[in-house]
Amino acid sequence: MHSIQLKRLISAFIGSILFLDGAYLISLNKIHLGTVLPLLIGIGLILFALFYRKIQIFVHQTTFRTFIWRYSWIGFLCWSASVLCFFTYLHLATQSDKPTAPVKAIIVLGSGVENGQPSATLAQRLDRAAELAKQQPLTPIIMTGGLDFREQYTEAEIMSKYVQHNYAIPSNRIWLEDKSTSTDLNLKNSQAILNQLNIHLNEPIAMVTSDFHTLRAAAIAKKQGYSSIIPVAAPTPLVNRYNSWLREYFAYLSGWILNEF
Repeated sequence: MHSIQLKRLISAFIGSILFLDGAYLISLNKIHLGTVLPLLIGIGLILFALFYRKIQIFVHQTTFRTFIWRYSWIGFLCWSASVLCFFTYLHLATQSDKPTAPVKAIIVLGSGVENGQPSATLAQRLDRAAELAKQQPLTPIIMTGGLDFREQYTEAEIMSKYVQHNYAIPSNRIWLEDKSTSTDLNLKNSQAILNQLNIHLNEPIAMVTSDFHTLRAAAIAKKQGYSSIIPVAAPTPLVNRYNSWLREYFAYLSGWILNEF
């Protein structure tokens, strides 16, 4: 009896955290798999805690239901373990903060704008890029990102204005790649600008993005021919860090399945 009560309490506690986390971020219009999935899992765990006895009676009415129930839980636990392993790997792989060697160009990958301003995640990328740009004052900077829905200016333009206003980086150092809508296009379209600058893909090029995104972005870059890409990680805001990591779990998995890198 005590083990059943403990199981229900743990399910209710974890479910409530996941539900509130997902609901809060969705209320901020951050609607993606990394927020919707925790919300749904949270609801499932809360319902499991509330209707535990009824669920058990229903499940154990037939051998087939018992079989499906048992292996569904095994599958869920195995999936949860794989997510935990991915988070651990991601955390360890992005911990090193080595000084960046001189590079020929700095590419900053977009991450969305909100009401004409960089999102919190994008602002962190721009802060990190500006820090690097100050260390290497002659290096050109390529801002990437097209026009978001309901926005007046492209993401690249907003990114450029941000570093000019907050870090006094002159506009003649900044190049705009303002047509892309994905990481793949960010990097692909930037190649035309690199050609104008007479910078080859085998030369060292810094790629600034969020910590969780560095592994997949670097893999995409290498597939496109960037043979000396240097990923530069920016921290992800704590409020949506693990939701972003969860979304990246699926993005990394789908990219591998679809042979994107």
